[in-house]
Amino acid sequence: MKLIKSLICLLFLPVVLSGQVTYLHCGMLIDMTDDKVENEKTIIIEGDRIVRIEDGYLEGNDTISIIDLKNQTVMPGFMDMHVHIEHESSPTRYLDKFSKDKRDMALGAVKFCQRTLDAGFTFVRDLGGTGVNVSLRNAINNGDINGPRIFTCEKSLATTGGHADPSNGVKDELKGDPGPKEGVVNSTEDAYKAVRQRYKNGADCIKITATGGVLSVAKDGQGPQFTVNEVKAVVDAARDYNFTTAAHAHGAEGMKRAVLGGIHSIEHG
Repeated sequence: MKLIKSLICLLFLPVVLSGQVTYLHCGMLIDMTDDKVENEKTIIIEGDRIVRIEDGYLEGNDTISIIDLKNQTVMPGFMDMHVHIEHESSPTRYLDKFSKDKRDMALGAVKFCQRTLDAGFTFVRDLGGTGVNVSLRNAINNGDINGPRIFTCEKSLATTGGHADPSNGVKDELKGDPGPKEGVVNSTEDAYKAVRQRYKNGADCIKITATGGVLSVAKDGQGPQFTVNEVKAVVDAARDYNFTTAAHAHGAEGMKRAVLGGIHSIEHG
């Protein structure tokens, strides 16, 4: 990855100013329009837009910035369609829920955003977090931090005891009774409330956990966790806000219900 420079990654860094002209001198270029590798090309950028690609290395002047990538391979940025940008797996993952607050999560997530961008990913679809993911998206869009463009569901939707129930594994005194505001759904009415809350919180899409999960402390990682009518209610509510929908699913019955309910994509399978 160190020898591959992500083209769009460079374009969306805050240092690229509106109206500024930049030449990228590319030793090798893979533009993804065919299977060819082109040699000695200049990519011409105005502001944050590619305007054309020329043969050879064009000369600059006092008003043009040149980025020398003559010894590098340049290609469009990658897209990862299922990430959880706020965190990474660790032995303290569940303990962190009690020892860290959202400020800690946000500071750590800034590092994960930078790592993701450095790996060549310029767009990610974030399918579940605490809500910090929305703030990260906004900060990146505003040029405050470096990272990929983020398309996020904010918090995943679950049923009581389901894969994304935030009170799973918590002792009784701390469990409370999470509901639609926290993303926990137990009826079609709850489904509408939960989707509307995600809209209010700034989500770009909706994700449900149609079955248990293998990384969850819930008892069953395969069984279905939404009724078909609940799924349909989620999809209907999401449609009102032009949201696409996704379903975490491992078991066959949960996948079947998600499809019958109109979910757009099945995650994992």
